[in-house]
This record gives sequence, C-alpha cells and structure tokens, in this order.
Amino acid sequence: NDIPHNEFLAIKICKGLRPTISKDIPKLLADLIIKCWDAEIKNRPTTKELYQLLKKWDDEIKEIEYSEYSEDDEDVKDSDDKNSENCDNSQNSEIYFQLKECDRIKKEKFKNRSNEDKSKSFKTHPQAIYTSRLLNFKNLPKPVNSSDLSSFQFSSDTNYTTQSTSANPISECLDVQLSELELNEICQDDEQ
Repeated sequence: NDIPHNEFLAIKICKGLRPTISKDIPKLLADLIIKCWDAEIKNRPTTKELYQLLKKWDDEIKEIEYSEYSEDDEDVKDSDDKNSENCDNSQNSEIYFQLKECDRIKKEKFKNRSNEDKSKSFKTHPQAIYTSRLLNFKNLPKPVNSSDLSSFQFSSDTNYTTQSTSANPISECLDVQLSELELNEICQDDEQ
C-alpha cells in the first residue's frame, strides 16, 4: 500500500518479496496465504482446494456460532438434538478458536491506540493500483520464494555465486537485464 505498483515491485516479488502478514490473522489462514504465494505453481492450492477448505472453515464457524446461540435459547437447543451432537464435535475447531483469539487481539490493539491514531485514514501510494490490469514487464526474473534467497551468496568481487547457475532459480532471477532499470531506486529500497 505504501509503494508504487510498477516493474521494480514486480522484480522484488520475483526475488522473494512478500507482504507482512498481520499478527491478528489466524495462523491457519496465514499458512494458507503463504501457500498461495508459493513461487512454484505446483505447490499452490487449486481453486477447488481453496473453496473446499474455506467452505469447511465457514461451516465449522457457523456450526459453533449456532450452538452458542442455541445454548442461549432452550427451545432451539431442545428441538435439535442432532445439532447439539455436531456442536460437541465442532468445539475442537482450530479455525474458530484462532478467529476468536485474533478478534481479542484486534480489540486490544484498538483499545490501546490513541484517538488520534484511530482517526488517521489509511494512506496508499499514488502509484499503488488495486484494480486488475495487464502488467507487461519485459525480462522479469523467474519467481522464487523468500526462503530460497538464503542460499544466495556474494563473493568479494560483488559477482553472485551459486551452486549451479543452470539449475538454480536465484541465478535465473538475477540474470534480468538490470541496465534497463533504475538501479539507484532498487538500491535505495533495499537500504530502507
């Protein structure tokens, strides 16, 4: 939100840059987000897998919320013994408890912020565009995950060295024609 959405960001993403996931996001959901960001397409969940998992979580949450509601209303609880049995099983729902904990964290954060902070509007960079559009950047490097960058090494003469240039995605990532880019901007961003 605070950086331009341009070819420099695209290169950084290909080199492993990923957004920070807020601590008030349930861990199960954060893990799913990270899977969706994987540089290897085969490691990402399919849309069908995403739908099934999100539907499962949604059903678990609704079932538990219904059971909490029905406990408050004796008539509903007594009339639906089957639902009560299902609710006992769903009390072990990890996503539900993570959501509750994240809600607690959000409320605590909000309560501890000053009134001035609460009134500040969310600012975005003028070149941060949040609509679908074709990004036709030439010479983008092959995407890698940020953890892949741990194997990257610099030698004393500032040339990059890798274990195998043909098989290593880091090498391919850095083979982008940097002469076409404004290197100063990239270096400045890395220093910040």
